[in-house]
Amino acid sequence: MEPIYDHIKKHLDILFVGFNPSIRSGETGHHYANPNNRFWKILYMAGITPRKYAPTEDSKLIDLNYGLTNIVSRPTVGAADITREEYEFGRKQLKKKIEMYQPKIVCFVGKGVYQEYSGHKKVQWGVQDQPVVSNVIDFVAPSSSGLVRMKLEDIVMIYRELNRLR
Repeated sequence: MEPIYDHIKKHLDILFVGFNPSIRSGETGHHYANPNNRFWKILYMAGITPRKYAPTEDSKLIDLNYGLTNIVSRPTVGAADITREEYEFGRKQLKKKIEMYQPKIVCFVGKGVYQEYSGHKKVQWGVQDQPVVSNVIDFVAPSSSGLVRMKLEDIVMIYRELNRLR
């Protein structure tokens, strides 16, 4: 299965970073395509997007000055299927992307994504004290996976903070 394309350009307001594409995303070629994933609903409910986008419209986020990428490009059933080697390679590639494209904010969609990227074990929601790349805000938000046990309203509240930071 082919990796899905990043949607990225220089100086984005927000670059969203996930673990890796789901099998459904790999099949369709679009980010957050699993019908159980609430990413698109969360962005809309948090006021980040003006309407609820469909996964097939993922490339349109660029028009809003947002981007999409993952720490690992290989589609899997779940993050547990990602190897240590893939994380190591992905961590280096992601840091290079962030250094090159210089987004204002990097929003890590899940604590585990940021832990793998930064190497930090203790991570809080929201802005992190020490960004990995200078002059870029590292922001940690809950995963949008339907498996997350947090209330949707609580997740949306954390994502709303991105509006203030923009």
